[in-house]
Amino acid sequence: MKTGLAAKFGKDEQAGKYPYIRPKDAATLLILEGKGKDTRVLMGRRHMRHTFMPGKFVFPGGRLDPSDSRISVVRDYHPVVEAKLSDQLKGPKTPARVRAFALAAIRETYEEAGLFIGRKVDHAEKIHLGKGFEDFATRSIMPDLEPLRMIARAITPPNRSRRFDTRFLAVSAHSIADRLESGTGPSGELEDIAWLTLDEAASMDELPMITRQILQDLGERLEFDPDLAPESAVPFYFYKNGDFQKNQI
Repeated sequence: MKTGLAAKFGKDEQAGKYPYIRPKDAATLLILEGKGKDTRVLMGRRHMRHTFMPGKFVFPGGRLDPSDSRISVVRDYHPVVEAKLSDQLKGPKTPARVRAFALAAIRETYEEAGLFIGRKVDHAEKIHLGKGFEDFATRSIMPDLEPLRMIARAITPPNRSRRFDTRFLAVSAHSIADRLESGTGPSGELEDIAWLTLDEAASMDELPMITRQILQDLGERLEFDPDLAPESAVPFYFYKNGDFQKNQI
């Protein structure tokens, strides 16, 4: 018999007879504004040209790029957040690789939503951040990982055209150091970008099942942990032995 999680996620419209694909590391960022029931999160609609989840509303984020592990930061993770991101990490657990999760999410947030997550710094002429962060350097902004909190981890199940091992991170909108005047990012990957309350976001039909679950988990956590303490347990969703599982990190 399938569990409740299998009933939720097992009939994803992306399922098909695809060959086995090893999940690729990815990260996404939930930018939160407000408190309690008035908390809003930034979301956008994936362009219809995408093969994976076209037309779905998602948080900004994407696959890690090798260069993400080589980007300098003004402050590193809270130690507990770094430990959670390192938990059950396949392959080398180097600090640079773990930092790459947040840096990928920050880079993708700029590319998709035009937001610069970080802190303004002095001596702009000395900044050299690297690929994907050129516009950060131009605006004297360095990524700041200390305010980020881990919200969840989820691995796309088999038989999908794309598979990702995604870390969901959250940060306050106070960490937005600057933004593009266009109101969107240069990649054009997200459309209809908007700030939505958690209830408004969860009520939309165009949500991937895992996104809906993350919103539910976040809403429940904010009720007892409004400041998103680093020590709070976070859910880890994955597929095993023909069924969905949920562990905690």
